[in-house]
Amino acid sequence: MSTSLYTKETVKNLSQAKELAPEQWKAFDEFGKSVFEEGALSRKEKEIVAIAITHITQCPYCIDTHTKNAKKAGATLEELTEAAFVAAALEAGGAVTHSTHVHEAKNSQADDALYERSNLKKLGQLEKAAPNGFKGYQTFSDAAMKAGKLSAKLKEIIAVAIATTTQCPYCIDVHTKNATKQGATNEELGEAIMVAAALRAGGAYAHIANMIQGYNEPQEMG
Repeated sequence: MSTSLYTKETVKNLSQAKELAPEQWKAFDEFGKSVFEEGALSRKEKEIVAIAITHITQCPYCIDTHTKNAKKAGATLEELTEAAFVAAALEAGGAVTHSTHVHEAKNSQADDALYERSNLKKLGQLEKAAPNGFKGYQTFSDAAMKAGKLSAKLKEIIAVAIATTTQCPYCIDVHTKNATKQGATNEELGEAIMVAAALRAGGAYAHIANMIQGYNEPQEMG
């Protein structure tokens, strides 16, 4: 028995999922295929979006599978790395923007609504409290989002997909506006969001392999 919870051998357990829940497996499989069809976004662009999302869901099986899929679709390692850095920047951004709730929690007169667009105006309080770290974050975020091997437009589309995955309303608001400014269409944003949905489902699906392995392993006698 392997002492590692994550091995490529573990994925073989997924062959049993089709037998254990055939109707659900079929619907899941068709869902994934429909999401990755060529559309407003190319297959390559969708796989690049997928790479960013897998770094949010942190599913090693998904990272491995979609890296291979992205390479097959023509994506370069530089493009995939830039997409992963967009994910890192959005993760940082979610923490930074939610700092506004810390200040609201200390305000006895705060409004009952936890999520107000105007909360972002309070980010200056975090900058004042941790100026060096805040400056470092801004520099990193700017570098991650600027055009490089990936266009600024695609990065903003990726950011919207990530924001719906991290469920950060501030990030959704900001990056939807940024993506629109870069020329992203509703169709492109919609398809990217569906990639995010498929990858969130995919992370849960892939880990069925671990569940099956755990279930089939002999129980230790205590």
